[in-house]
Amino acid sequence: MNEILENLKKRRSIRAYSDQPVAREVLEDIVDFGRLAATCQNEQPWEFVVVTDKAMLKRLPELTGHAQFIATAAACILVICQPTAHYVEDGSATSEHILLAAHAYGLGACWVAGEKEGYADSICKLVGAPEGYKLLCLIPVGYPAESPDMEKRTLRDVLHWETY
Repeated sequence: MNEILENLKKRRSIRAYSDQPVAREVLEDIVDFGRLAATCQNEQPWEFVVVTDKAMLKRLPELTGHAQFIATAAACILVICQPTAHYVEDGSATSEHILLAAHAYGLGACWVAGEKEGYADSICKLVGAPEGYKLLCLIPVGYPAESPDMEKRTLRDVLHWETY
């Protein structure tokens, strides 16, 4: 099987990380893959804030009220979007690219909700995002300290031909 397809099948959400730092160049490349995602009418509404400061990494789960594992990640990539008509779709596409790129580098990552959450504005203010911009999600990244095997619904359970 093609390496890209294998990457798609094996990516899992990782919530436990080792203490090993992730090189800045690797984080930049991961964000660059996000930058290249599909986008409605080429709007590219995304901006990325990469947090590596340990104090800031601890502050993020304090604001969310959950996702304590963010504090142990080597970095957290915030996907922040301009409020365009399709920023949720565009931001979701870029986030998936980031998750897959992290996995391809041998890193673990996990998508943490931002959009529609009560803490989204507080996090945008914390990192100095422009007024009105939307936190789509937080993506903690680090070398995995776990290897979960998540059970997924079968193709037969989700695939329909012609009609539901």
